[in-house]
Amino acid sequence: MAQQRPVGVITRGTTNPNRLRRCDRWLAGPQAWRLRRFRGGPPVVVDLGYGASPVTAVELHDRLRRVRPDVEVVGVEIDPARVAAARPLERPGLSFRLGGFEVPLEDGARPVLVRAFNVLRQYDESEVAAAWAAAAARLAPGGLLVDGTCDELGRLSTWVAVSGSGPESLSLSWRLRGLERPGVVAERLPKALIHRNVPGERVHALLTELDAAWARSAPQASYGVRQRFIATASALRGSGWPLLDGPSRWRLGELTVAWEAVAPHHGP
Repeated sequence: MAQQRPVGVITRGTTNPNRLRRCDRWLAGPQAWRLRRFRGGPPVVVDLGYGASPVTAVELHDRLRRVRPDVEVVGVEIDPARVAAARPLERPGLSFRLGGFEVPLEDGARPVLVRAFNVLRQYDESEVAAAWAAAAARLAPGGLLVDGTCDELGRLSTWVAVSGSGPESLSLSWRLRGLERPGVVAERLPKALIHRNVPGERVHALLTELDAAWARSAPQASYGVRQRFIATASALRGSGWPLLDGPSRWRLGELTVAWEAVAPHHGP
């Protein structure tokens, strides 16, 4: 039987070593329970659209096998040349295959995690919901799709967590050293939100309040930038924003908010 045509379009493919470390830290931290609780064989994790270099898939395997030594990471790419170039790096627990948002895996396997970074940014916003649904439909029970965007060096990063029921949260992550204001992360919002950073949209309200809380927390800078960021996040929670994490993540320059608080008025 002929192989199904991959769902999606070829990305520019640019990447850098350690670019996705912030999301990987979240997957190996707050989300590690998904791997630990998986039963029925090794948990499968997909690096979807890893790009011209397979380095992010290699790094993901290195990081997640500290959580679950038998984890199987599969790099999935829509470009056959990129798959062929990556295959020499295959090793136990790490493989590469051709595909897209249909997430083709052998023997009907269902992934616990699918990480798709800097993939949908080249799509139209109207295509996001269908891409999410296609990948989420392939997840194992309790699985998660992570659709994210970051800058070239991974100093600014954002991602949406999508379950089989739909989007659940938005995470924002900054390199705190040298940070002028949190709102600069707007330029790296996921495709579902990047065009919604305008007055009247929820994500615009979040970033506006983040910058205001950052400014009010300036006196905390004398104790270090981490303390200033923790004070900023605490103020945000105090004003009613549904943050799903706490100081242990905030001190890393990361915060996660419930999706309903930032969801577009008309969108995914």
